[in-house]
Amino acid sequence: MADLTQEEWRSRLDRDDNAVIMDVRTAEEMESGFIPGAIHLDIYKAQEFLEELDKLDKSKHYYVYCRSGNRSGQACALMSARGFSAAYNLMGGMIDWEGEVTYE
Repeated sequence: MADLTQEEWRSRLDRDDNAVIMDVRTAEEMESGFIPGAIHLDIYKAQEFLEELDKLDKSKHYYVYCRSGNRSGQACALMSARGFSAAYNLMGGMIDWEGEVTYE
């Protein structure tokens, strides 16, 4: 697990052909926009979140974000503990995000 600045996160993501973007906010928060291509797993749905994590390919590289970078940091720690090869936390989350956002 690594905490990355927005610039580091985007730079790694752009060069990574094994990348998956993951949004761990609530469904309500996602209505305010999300990073294109992101999968959604709400970390507040604790048991469901863990069950859904276990269905994911652990060999992929996960670029994880939330509103501020706090929950996504927790998600990355959980992922590392569950055997994921790489989980990168977006420090500052959507609050500081300056990249593309979609609403669909």
